[in-house]
Amino acid sequence: MEVPNPQGSTMSVSINHLILFAHDKVSSARFLAHILDRPEPTLWGPFATVALDSHCHVEFAEPDYEIQPQHVAFLVSEEDFDGIYERITATGLTHWADPQMAHPGTYNRNHGGRGVYFRDPSGHGLEVLTRPYGADLP
Repeated sequence: MEVPNPQGSTMSVSINHLILFAHDKVSSARFLAHILDRPEPTLWGPFATVALDSHCHVEFAEPDYEIQPQHVAFLVSEEDFDGIYERITATGLTHWADPQMAHPGTYNRNHGGRGVYFRDPSGHGLEVLTRPYGADLP
């Protein structure tokens, strides 16, 4: 995505990695890799790393203090959503169609696509969606 900076030129910005703190970094990384059908996580230094596309990684680390739940949303294709949702239901993972958790056991059809919310082993709120927010707006 090209973003204008104050001087008028443009720059390209993308996420290379994000770090989520976990109670058990390996368990959380394996959970995410399984749900998203990614390769087995790699261990490097204090991190258990899940590789996504476009050279982006989710790295899990174990801090020596209490963690606060975070939210991460993953944009996937309709075909990938089918596999992800199948793994969610096959494992009996509690999931919702909405972030308020008012509609359990299903997914939504927001923004002209589909989306589902669930929690990882450390309590982080994860979301998988097939269309970005606002994609259905003119």
